[in-house]
Amino acid sequence: MKDTGKTHSGGRPTMKRRLLQRFVKNREGATAVEFALLALPFLILIFAILEACIAFAAQQLVANATDDVARQFRTGREQAGPTFNETKLRQMVCQRMTILVSSTCPGLSVDLRQFDTFEDAAKATVSFNPDGSIKTKVDLGPALSKNMLRVYYRWPVITNLLAETLPDGKLMLFSSATWQNEPF
Repeated sequence: MKDTGKTHSGGRPTMKRRLLQRFVKNREGATAVEFALLALPFLILIFAILEACIAFAAQQLVANATDDVARQFRTGREQAGPTFNETKLRQMVCQRMTILVSSTCPGLSVDLRQFDTFEDAAKATVSFNPDGSIKTKVDLGPALSKNMLRVYYRWPVITNLLAETLPDGKLMLFSSATWQNEPF
């Protein structure tokens, strides 16, 4: 006899129907089921908040490193010379960021240029290579010259909920400092 879930002629529910009724009425595991349904969105939200906080701290770290290196150039403590190149500039910036990034600073790009006027510096735009990387140049001016240091860092993002990321899924952290060198 096929069980359709209906009662027998005597009015008693079948075995399958009784099990279903017991399952529906049982509330002992409701909390566990509700937690299982809500845990994943809750944990994703917590991780997104933590990641946003760390990314904000990294942005501040990039800004502080940029300001510190710019101060070294502005005061004449570091000057252009035969040994000054992009590698040396990257090392200077990277040394100030190692608290949150690896010692090789993958994803770090630095751009240092001199300008005739501050207006020219304000009009400077970012240029990209065909592979999507930023075109950089290192050209530190002499005393009393106007200079601009731009630092870019590709920050890895895991819980990309609200961040506007690059095509490779990373967040671009950016900082800039513009100054006139002192008469050193």
